[in-house]
Amino acid sequence: MGIPLFKGSDVERLRLAGRAAAGTLEHVATRLQPGVTTADIDAWVREDTARRGGTPSQLGYKGYPATVCTSRNHVVCHGMPRSDEVLEPGDIINVDVTTHLDGFHGDTSATFMIGEVSADARHVVDVARRCRDVGVSVVRHGARLGDIGAAVMALARAEGCSIVEEFGGHGIGRQMHGEPHVPHVGKAGTGITLRSGMVITIEPMVNLGRPDIRMMPDGWTIVTADGSLSAQFEHTVLVTREGCEVLTPSELSLHIPVRHPES
Repeated sequence: MGIPLFKGSDVERLRLAGRAAAGTLEHVATRLQPGVTTADIDAWVREDTARRGGTPSQLGYKGYPATVCTSRNHVVCHGMPRSDEVLEPGDIINVDVTTHLDGFHGDTSATFMIGEVSADARHVVDVARRCRDVGVSVVRHGARLGDIGAAVMALARAEGCSIVEEFGGHGIGRQMHGEPHVPHVGKAGTGITLRSGMVITIEPMVNLGRPDIRMMPDGWTIVTADGSLSAQFEHTVLVTREGCEVLTPSELSLHIPVRHPES
């Protein structure tokens, strides 16, 4: 399938791209508040990516018109920023940032909770984060691609959630999307064998209800077919002999408190 294996200076450049994307996501997280529009998020990503010396990988990809995907509440993925979409207390929103820096891409996302959210919202966000992390935990030289999907699927099902099957992770490096496709459902011991030097994303999309999805008329936005909440978290990871290295490390507060103006 022509899956590249990275080493040496290329790995360091991948680290820099990953850290840049993670830094921009952290920057956005500090500015989220009720009243912010998803178009504001797009502007912040554009500005912060440039400040870090990169360009937004998503802008123009297959015609995508924005720098970031902003997927709110029942939006599974590829939510397009809009000036008329305003964050409100109780919302959850996934912000998906991809940065192109010095010839390489870094890709990461997180789902944030705006103010006080419902127990269901807290649950799907927590399960999505843990699904990403359990997927990352099985990545190592010699593991099989199906091991990732099996681990993610088992956790989601145990928590009463479902995994979107139509979308998954992917190879990444000099291209934003490349081989292999990384499904988040699967059977352990099946699929290609991971090798040290591969770089992939782990990014399960977790629905509170059924896994079924549908596309909106804009041709990009994917929503849950039953209107249930959806959450996602993503890391870019490098396969190593010992396990893996997360190339998009970050320290994020997922709960965004409502800040009241000084009286």
